Amino acid sequence: MRRAPTPPPRPLALRLLVGLLLFQGLSGLGGGIGLMMDPSGQALGLSMTLLEGSPFPDYLVPGLILFIVLGMAPMVAARVVWEGRPGSWMAALAVGGALVIWIAVQIRMVGYQARPPLQAVYGVLGVILILLSLTGSVRRPAPPPTTSRR
Repeated sequence: MRRAPTPPPRPLALRLLVGLLLFQGLSGLGGGIGLMMDPSGQALGLSMTLLEGSPFPDYLVPGLILFIVLGMAPMVAARVVWEGRPGSWMAALAVGGALVIWIAVQIRMVGYQARPPLQAVYGVLGVILILLSLTGSVRRPAPPPTTSRR
């Protein structure tokens, strides 16, 4: 009986990208659920005064956006990147871009919040996701090994 060949290891950039997408996805899902369950923001330590001057009366809609765009989408992107689907790097690129835009809009609407430095951390994460998405080993992953049956 012949063993199937061991697939080559995934490139470091691809593994790092998938790990960061999963981190972002879990963060977005958790934050989104927290805001949707408690639109006052108190459960997450957010003040309603942060929303003054924004189009939102509470955190429900931002929580929904966070859950879908920065929670579910990164999880889907992580899967398609890991599977090496053609063009999957564009899904990861879109998540990185969405994260940078989310942080930029947030800073514009509520100002920069240095404590805790979540805006800086997630802004940098968005840039890293964009850069990793554009690396050659992510854009052109090695094809999966072929297995022959005899």
